[in-house]
Amino acid sequence: MRMGRPREFNAETALDQAMEVFWRHGYEGATIAQLTEAMGINPPSLYACFGNKEGLLKAALDRYTKLRNVWMNEVVAASTAREVAERMLMGIADKQTDPANPPGCLLVQGGIACGTGSENVPFELAAHRARNEDQLRDRFIRAKAEGDLKESADPAALARYVSAVSVGMGVMASSGADREALRQVASVAVQAVEAQSAD
Repeated sequence: MRMGRPREFNAETALDQAMEVFWRHGYEGATIAQLTEAMGINPPSLYACFGNKEGLLKAALDRYTKLRNVWMNEVVAASTAREVAERMLMGIADKQTDPANPPGCLLVQGGIACGTGSENVPFELAAHRARNEDQLRDRFIRAKAEGDLKESADPAALARYVSAVSVGMGVMASSGADREALRQVASVAVQAVEAQSAD
């Protein structure tokens, strides 16, 4: 039995390159030519490894989420709900305006405009964003149980609010907002979370 040809590229490095193309151009705007050039492979190799463009996006999103989860674990390890919100939102302000990365957030940028045949992409991105919201909700539930949040606080609504602010910050960053503008938004949101803290 003949063995298949070994892959001539590093899958993680290739995914990092694809991730950046999707991040900069969105799913619809990223072309197969741009993706294969960035990844250093030819179209048949892309299709053989990932099935199609959407399969590549899903693999890139899994890679992005894996990297982001390391950071989210640090976020939810903060000792109070206020510190969780501050660590997350100030971190987003810094990360999304870092010149080393494309502006904004892949989970927002990737699916802003999707046409016929790409209807699943926004839902795929939303599912990844929802995992972050779930982590926040679980952390805020614990904060309420520990007496860190008011008895009247709604952990799920608070997590949804912080997530919505983070998505808005991503849109702002992709539209050219600078770090100071994002940090101002983050600061106001942190104050809103602090208002839910127990006295």
